[in-house]
Amino acid sequence: MQKDNKQTAKPQLTGPESIARLMEDVREIYLSDSRPWVVGYSGGKDSTTALQIIWTAITALPKEQRTKTIYVISSDTLVETPVVSRYIDVTLERIAAAAIEQGMPIITQKVVPDVDRSFWVNLIGRGYPAPSRRFRWCTERLKIEPANEFIKSRVAEFGEVVMVLGVRSQESSTRAQVMSLHKIEGSRLSRHSSLLNAFVYAPIAAFSTDDVWTYLLQNPSPWGNDNRDLVAMYRNASSGECPLVVDTTTPSCGNSRFGCWVCTVVERDRAMEAMIDSGEEWLTPLLEFRDLLSGTQVPERKREFRDFRRRTGQINFIPNTDRVMPGPYTLDFCRTLLRRLLETQNEVAREAPIGEAPTLIGENELHEIRRLWRTERGDWPDSVPRIVRETLGKDLDWVAEDTVSFTADDGDLLDEICAGNDVPTDLVMRLLDIERASHGLKRRHAVHTRIEDAFRLEWRDLDIVVDEQRRKLGLSDDVLVADDEAEVEEAFDAEGGAR
Repeated sequence: MQKDNKQTAKPQLTGPESIARLMEDVREIYLSDSRPWVVGYSGGKDSTTALQIIWTAITALPKEQRTKTIYVISSDTLVETPVVSRYIDVTLERIAAAAIEQGMPIITQKVVPDVDRSFWVNLIGRGYPAPSRRFRWCTERLKIEPANEFIKSRVAEFGEVVMVLGVRSQESSTRAQVMSLHKIEGSRLSRHSSLLNAFVYAPIAAFSTDDVWTYLLQNPSPWGNDNRDLVAMYRNASSGECPLVVDTTTPSCGNSRFGCWVCTVVERDRAMEAMIDSGEEWLTPLLEFRDLLSGTQVPERKREFRDFRRRTGQINFIPNTDRVMPGPYTLDFCRTLLRRLLETQNEVAREAPIGEAPTLIGENELHEIRRLWRTERGDWPDSVPRIVRETLGKDLDWVAEDTVSFTADDGDLLDEICAGNDVPTDLVMRLLDIERASHGLKRRHAVHTRIEDAFRLEWRDLDIVVDEQRRKLGLSDDVLVADDEAEVEEAFDAEGGAR
């Protein structure tokens, strides 16, 4: 037993001697070359510990040696939990002010997704289904791409950069394997898993969770935060943090205090529930909206919310079955989601503490959703301005269309005419939209190609297409082909449910 105890004893990484060696290690790497550092900061315990260690170590250098810029970047998905978003904003302001005061070569930067890649533009604009474990489309668009774009811009400017991440081997076995795989022999740096000329330094890689908390509680924040506030945040949410994500090996943070409030990757958002139970009742409407999105993932309810056609305009079946792979959310349901989101924003604004009411969706996102609905989804009634007016009680500076535009009355008339001639209304609307988009152009050579493409899409009713598939497979009405159709459907949903 004594032997086993010796084998399982953990090294003391937060003792004075160990911390002193780590600080010296940081300074040695910092002074070894001219490559700027990019520190990933999420506001959580791990990234806070890493940044605090870096700051403390570099502060000990003479000012004339603090010549290399340290960028502190925070990735804002624009759907962060409001309390955490506010905490990070305040902290970044303090970091920037303290850096100037203390003569530190630190520049803070918040990175956000481009508007056409944002969560609401994809979910409500394009109709992407709520993210799931099998179809986690949000991570790359909201986290990886914005952070990587910043890193690439620094690589273009300086040739190479060193990323400082608060990642730990104990986070997950996958993370430990990746860190080991990209390790450079004879160096304390690793190669980035996907970005050329980007290297990774993980100063707290060997830390345990206890080591992290011990360090934070024994060492005050150099930029003036109270680390006990961080402890309280974790205690309230009873969970972990969502680190700066720069590759797909980082585990989902949907169950995390520092994750997105709309996350449906997990069945229940226990972190949000814990925050509400701890006194943040004004967040309840956010949890209710998130649960609405989660309800759309129930396999037997998908037909209520999602189109049977893909975004490609085709109908696809699970191989050897008559089960249709669900496509994007229908335009009608997207209208419902937008209305509910804006109503939620109003409700939160009424209940939130003074100065903490979040804007859940930006005006630029509303403009982009309107554009997508008008140009790609046949929204002749021009629903976005009307929904905004009815829920927020105001009009935005909407872009006036300078081409021929169709209205809701036009849509009703067209529907009546098409029904009388047994022609799909959606097909005629698509053809008219193609003509409208090319109105006034001198060169119209691409119009015929677009018209041909439109006719190649599937415009028949679902029942007709399914009957054709059943005849092709020789299925009777009571035959079930797939052993676990729900699971198979989800697997193919991940392949392209929103395409």
